[in-house]
Amino acid sequence: MSKVCDLTGKRPISGHHVSHSNVKTKRRFMPNIHKKRYYVPETDQWVTLKLSTSAMRNINKLGIYEYLVRLEREGVRLGFTLGDKK
Repeated sequence: MSKVCDLTGKRPISGHHVSHSNVKTKRRFMPNIHKKRYYVPETDQWVTLKLSTSAMRNINKLGIYEYLVRLEREGVRLGFTLGDKK
């Protein structure tokens, strides 16, 4: 499973491990991604998404349909339309 959030676009970033002696070695910071299935009652469909926890918090706050509509309005490509089955 790729570590990219379907809605926010969060992906791994690079940085350094810094030891006590200040030696720096490369590392990757991975996003907290989970596979989650949501029911969208407005379109009567189930949608499976790979989400970061921050996207899940936004969905809990706004609701799945409202959050997806906002993302479409901002021009984020979802990989599916709200009227299609996935």
